[in-house]
Amino acid sequence: MDVVAIVPAYNEEKTIGEVLRCLVQVKEIKKIVVVSDGSTDGTVSVAKSFNVEVIELEENRGKGGAMKAGFDRFMADIVLFLDADLIGLTSKHVRDLLFPVLNDEAEMTIGIFDKGRMATDLAQRVAPGLSGQRAVKSSILENISDIDISRFGVEIALTRYVEENNFRLKEILLKDMT
Repeated sequence: MDVVAIVPAYNEEKTIGEVLRCLVQVKEIKKIVVVSDGSTDGTVSVAKSFNVEVIELEENRGKGGAMKAGFDRFMADIVLFLDADLIGLTSKHVRDLLFPVLNDEAEMTIGIFDKGRMATDLAQRVAPGLSGQRAVKSSILENISDIDISRFGVEIALTRYVEENNFRLKEILLKDMT
């Protein structure tokens, strides 16, 4: 199965390099795509230095619009979404998110921060559907209408769709990450 990693980014020049440095080490990922959502800082130049695909949106469309721009242009069997501002991401975290979907144990995984910042950990335990870290089968993404207009509600829309349609969902603890 092919895997594409899509990293929506808005003015994340300070953190996106560490995310990409991790992703390029994961051999299961066939393509890495950064979608700059109207960034005005050095996000694009940092991304291009990693020799990954970069989509530059001129206007900010919100996270949902950026994610859709990525998977509309670069679809694979499995899409991995990761935020561009992650701190502490490791290849183990990425594989932990991917393997249940690759091994057909789930249609979608959601990464839940654990032992990172207390406020983030608590927020994700109360509302795990808000996490932007997830691997999902592309067949699910193809069937969700208007994901691009959901802006920052895209995670809730994905989670709700998976739950309402009885797809298998697995929560993955991402230790020491924020």
